[in-house]
Amino acid sequence: MSGRRAGRSGKAEKRIDETSYLTGRRRGAVLKEEAWYEGNMLVRYSLAYINACICPADNGRVLGYDNAHGHSHRHFMGKTESVKFPGYEALVNRFQKEVEALWRAEDEEKS
Repeated sequence: MSGRRAGRSGKAEKRIDETSYLTGRRRGAVLKEEAWYEGNMLVRYSLAYINACICPADNGRVLGYDNAHGHSHRHFMGKTESVKFPGYEALVNRFQKEVEALWRAEDEEKS
């Protein structure tokens, strides 16, 4: 046995690769979503809100979730913490809600 899990082909396929360059009040900021699969199994993901004007640490990543380094974790303003993985769709929804809350706070600060 090769040590691979049953059902995994060994070559991950990137099925989601979305980058949005923001304009207007958030000009220069970026939203990124990437996901890799082996067959039907999600093996790697990354969600990020990047805005170096707000967070110069962590390459400008204000908020992010990924499973690099073998575990799911959350990045926020230069700090990282482990998180439970509730499933990809649930994590995307959590990320979107957090980004929207950050944007509301940014808008209130600028008003």
